[in-house]
Amino acid sequence: MLNARIKRLAGKRVSDLDSELVERKGVGHPDSLMDGIAERVSNELCETYLNTEGCVLHHNVDKGLIVGGEANVLFKGGKITKKIEVIVAGRVTRLNSRKINVDEIAIDAAKKYLKDKTRFLDVENEVIFTSKLSRGSTELRRLIEERVPLANDTAFGIGFAPLSETERLVLQLEKYLNAADYKKGTPSVGEDIKVMGLREDQDISLTVAIAFVSKFIENAQNYSELKEGVREDIARFAKKLTGKEVEVSVNTGDDVKEGSIYMTKTGLSCESGDDGCVGRGNRVNGLITPFRHMSLEAVAGKNPVNHVGKIYNILAMEIANDAVSEYPEIKECNVSIVSQIGRRIDEPRSFRMEVGLSPIEFKSMENRLRRISEWHIEKIGKLSEDVIKGKYELF
Repeated sequence: MLNARIKRLAGKRVSDLDSELVERKGVGHPDSLMDGIAERVSNELCETYLNTEGCVLHHNVDKGLIVGGEANVLFKGGKITKKIEVIVAGRVTRLNSRKINVDEIAIDAAKKYLKDKTRFLDVENEVIFTSKLSRGSTELRRLIEERVPLANDTAFGIGFAPLSETERLVLQLEKYLNAADYKKGTPSVGEDIKVMGLREDQDISLTVAIAFVSKFIENAQNYSELKEGVREDIARFAKKLTGKEVEVSVNTGDDVKEGSIYMTKTGLSCESGDDGCVGRGNRVNGLITPFRHMSLEAVAGKNPVNHVGKIYNILAMEIANDAVSEYPEIKECNVSIVSQIGRRIDEPRSFRMEVGLSPIEFKSMENRLRRISEWHIEKIGKLSEDVIKGKYELF
């Protein structure tokens, strides 16, 4: 039986606050790229361990870094003058008795990910890859080998639902701008996109940073025209998602008269000095939400079997989403789960849920919410399997 504390929400819902701040770093942002690389490396290691040993062995590859390069960017072209560097770091289980090269697996996974997510980066010739994978500790390797894995960290996971209107707008806007259909019509929009949403009372302002691609830009006037076209696209998109007044700004750091514009050869800011690090970007729901409860855990790259810093963040999000989906009368649901190193992952040290319900509604639903939470905890092994299969977007 789960030792759960289920309470009514204390304080205001985020949508009732007079202001709200929401950020999303797009798929091509260097922090997001490094998250994606780390997660791809972990998935490839999981598959290799499963194929050779029949189980996932201890690993955590969540300390990676992208070191930005340098570029000479010109209208209609450009050149990378100093290569971008990708460093994959962490702890793994090396199998000396078998011909498994974990460094080769990591570098190959990193290359595949960048090729999948970028259009104009020459991965083979413009990026240097380095693997700094070392053996994990004996104690942590032991914890993953139990029948029911034991937590390999004392950590907490946070989840909330539903997303506010501002949160949905920020999340879906970046996905819209980075969708294949939008890129077909506006190929000058690079993958490195960051959206900052600020709501003050009933007004929302969106500040969007977009790395435009130089090969599609004739001159400064053409750049300004393309940027204005994208700004108008964003404004139209926002109107479909909200009835609130929305102000849209794109690349506010530009000074066109001085020749300073956000134009890149690859559509990525990491081509010219912008670095990236695992865990500095979006949380597991794809957003950075400082007005919400948040974990600062670097989720990507952690093993999906017993690293509760990963599993509990996903689990908390799933429970919160399930609760509000099952019971739409819940206006806000916050879930926190705390582990203790060495404790069974299906026996968290603490579980807390807060729900936005009236006293009468809460009394009738408390036990049902407890059962939802217990069901998810009992199925935690299935969650790990789904993470390995890549069924979750984690950033």
